[in-house]
Amino acid sequence: QLTGRWYSIGLASNSNWFKEKRHLMKMCTTIISTTAEGNLEVTSTYPKGDQCVTRNSLYTKTEQPGRFSYTSPRWGSKHNVHVVETNYEEYALVATQISKSTGSSTMVLLYS
Repeated sequence: QLTGRWYSIGLASNSNWFKEKRHLMKMCTTIISTTAEGNLEVTSTYPKGDQCVTRNSLYTKTEQPGRFSYTSPRWGSKHNVHVVETNYEEYALVATQISKSTGSSTMVLLYS
C-alpha cells in the first residue's frame, strides 16, 4: 500500500554527518514499488549542484509488518527501516535506525 510517488517534506536526524551537511541538503522525490518477494524498491531523486541524482535502494522485508532492512553498498551501514505511521495517501512517517562502525544514529523522514 505504500507504493507510488512520495515527496519528502521533512527530515530530521541526530547524526553528526546530518548536522554538518543539513544546510546543503534538498528534499527529494521517491518512488516506492514492491518486488514479487514483498521487498521495497526505493528510488529517490534529488537535486545536487546543477543536476539531479538518483539513488536506488532495496529494502528487504522482515518478519514484522512495516519493518525492512537495508545495507548501504557505499558505506556498509545497516539500516533498520520502520514505517511508523501512514494513511497511504497523504503522508508516511518513516524512522530509520542506522548502525555503522563509527556508531549509530536515527533518521526520521516525513513523506507526502
